Amino acid sequence: MRGIYLVDMATCEKLIVLQEKEVKRDTKGIYKDVFKTPNAIQTLDKTISNLEMELAAAKAAQESIRNGAPVPQDIKMAESSGKRRYLMVIGINTAFSSRKRRDSVRATWMPQGEKRKKLEEEKGIIIRFVIGHSATSGGILDRAIEAEDKKHGDFLRLTKTYFATAVNMWDADFYIKVDDDVHVNIATLGQTLVRHRSKPRVYIGCMKSGPVLSQKGVRYHEPEYWKFGEAGNKYFRHATGQLYAISKDLATYISTNQHVLHKYANEDVSLGAWFIGLDVDHIDDRRLCCGTPPGEDFPIVNGRPKQAMFVLLHLIGPAVEFAGLLKGLERFTGDVGKVRKLCGVPLSRRQLAWNSS
Repeated sequence: MRGIYLVDMATCEKLIVLQEKEVKRDTKGIYKDVFKTPNAIQTLDKTISNLEMELAAAKAAQESIRNGAPVPQDIKMAESSGKRRYLMVIGINTAFSSRKRRDSVRATWMPQGEKRKKLEEEKGIIIRFVIGHSATSGGILDRAIEAEDKKHGDFLRLTKTYFATAVNMWDADFYIKVDDDVHVNIATLGQTLVRHRSKPRVYIGCMKSGPVLSQKGVRYHEPEYWKFGEAGNKYFRHATGQLYAISKDLATYISTNQHVLHKYANEDVSLGAWFIGLDVDHIDDRRLCCGTPPGEDFPIVNGRPKQAMFVLLHLIGPAVEFAGLLKGLERFTGDVGKVRKLCGVPLSRRQLAWNSS
C-alpha cells in the first residue's frame, strides 16, 4: 500500500538503538553548549522566567472569565476582528472632582471621537481616564462619571489596580500611568518608548530618591518608615508619580501577584518597591521630570493646588501650541496666590511675574 513501509522486528530494534544513541549524543552536545559560556544559564533562566510570566497572564485571564467577570467591549472587539498588539496604553489617573482637568486634557492632547479611534487603530495607542468607584455604589458621584463616560466614552473603571486591569484588557508593549494635571506629547512619548521595545522588563520615568518622612502629620508621611533603615534615610530609586511607563512583563507580574504586593503610603514608592528585587531595567529619562520652558531655569506651575495645570514642556512640542499653552495657563492658574509649589519648590517672584504676564 502506498505510503506504508513494512519492517521486521530486528530492524525496528536496530532503529531504536540508533535513535537512543543519537539522543544521547545530542544531549551531550547541548550540555557542552550550555557550559561554554557563563551567561548561558542566566539566559536560560530569563527565558524560563518570561515563559512563566506569559503562562501566569494566561491563567489570570482564564480565571477572571471563569469567575464570571464581564468581558470588556475592547476584548469583544479584539476577538471578533483578531487580537492585535498595541504600542501603549495610557491611563490618566483622575478623581471624581477633577472634571475641569479632564476637559482640559480633552481640549489639548487627548483626541476625541473618531480621532481617538484612528489613533488606536493606526498608531496602536489607547488613552483612558482611570477611576474607581465611590464608597456609595451607584451614588451621585458614580452617576456623574457614567454620564460623562456616555458622552465621551473615554473612561476605564477600576475594581483592582490599573496595571492589572489594563494588561488583561489590552495586549500592549507598554502601560503608562499619568496624572490628569500633566500634558503629554504623545508622539514624543511614543518615540521614547520604541527605543526600549526590545527590553523585556523595563521601568521608565523620572527616577528619584526622596527622604523617608517619619513625622506624623506631614505630607507624604510614611507610616512604615522603620523598614527603610535609620532616621534620615532615603527611599530606593523609583519614578515620580506624574508619569511613568512599564513594559508588558512587569504589568503582567503586577496582575499575577497583586494579592501579595505590599502597598506603602505613596503609590510611586510602592511601584518602585515591587520592582527593586526583580531583573528590571530602570530608565531615568529626565524629560519626564518637572518641566521648564526652553531656555529658562525655572518650572512653570504646579498641578496640585486647585485647578492649576502642571505641564511637561519637554514633551509638549506640537501637542499644544505655545500661544494656546499660555492662554490655558492664564485660565487654570487664576489666583496666582493659590499656586504654591512645583515639585516641592516654592514659586519665586520671577515665576509669578512670568505666569501673570
